[in-house]
Amino acid sequence: MNRRELTRLLGTGLLASAMTPRIGFAAEPPQVAITMDDFNLFGADEPTAEKRNQAILSALRAHSVKAAIFVCGTCIDSAPGKRLLKQWDDAGHIIANHTYSHPNYAHTDFRRYSADILRCEAIIKGYPQFRRFFRFPYLKEGNTAEQRDRMRSFLADHGYKNGAVTIDASDWYIDDRLRKRLSTDSKANTTGYRDYYLQHIADRSRYYNDLSGRVLGRSVRHTLLVHHNVLNELYLGDVLEQYKRQGWKLIDAERAYADPIFNEEPDVLPAGNSLVLALALQSGKTKLPRDPPEDGEYEAPNMDRLGL
Repeated sequence: MNRRELTRLLGTGLLASAMTPRIGFAAEPPQVAITMDDFNLFGADEPTAEKRNQAILSALRAHSVKAAIFVCGTCIDSAPGKRLLKQWDDAGHIIANHTYSHPNYAHTDFRRYSADILRCEAIIKGYPQFRRFFRFPYLKEGNTAEQRDRMRSFLADHGYKNGAVTIDASDWYIDDRLRKRLSTDSKANTTGYRDYYLQHIADRSRYYNDLSGRVLGRSVRHTLLVHHNVLNELYLGDVLEQYKRQGWKLIDAERAYADPIFNEEPDVLPAGNSLVLALALQSGKTKLPRDPPEDGEYEAPNMDRLGL
């Protein structure tokens, strides 16, 4: 489905049925795990941050799924931040590395970037649920083969596995606009943001799942990229409900990362983005549809039109 069709469907109410995944290449329903980035508290005071954290954890608990939280060390490098992260650890969710300061590897010196990874590790490695998964901020894994392969060797030497994404999305952009609205009117009606978010996740999930079928002949155990933010404080539960309603099976992140696809290291440049997309590019079965594949610039026209 292209963006023009998405715009039309947003206005006609036909999107819910159109976004139901096609499962013709698999006898079982598609599977998806929740993986969440950053743990950015956006300067919230401790009671507000506690409320947000509990809402997200409650949504996961209500669906009996264990997620993976990819932590930027700077976001939780305080006593309150560490207490909030402990709540994830106590609940049995994977704690993983997302660097300390969220640099873009494509534009960062190798030594500084690798030191940033180890700085984060020093903060989170004491949590019992810490696992050696690493996710590149912005999903940027290097612009050259030398840059990409040097970091792959570093991560392997330190026992890390790439905490790759298969379903990429732009929840961060929807959240940014939601927070701006709430900053001007704390009692604003946010259902439009919820509806747009659900439609966006359905659209992106179908796209990457169909791509998996075309390239690999099967639906992989997907990892969805979302963020620890206000949008998911409010509506992560709705996302999980929608997946189930549209025929998806929610699974634990640990089970998703046991899929053999996560052992792949695509030979594409620039490196990164969705693992499914990278494998499709490597196979020659698709071309990069847009660069970057997901970004706020693609969502802005529709959100502008809807007054969000």
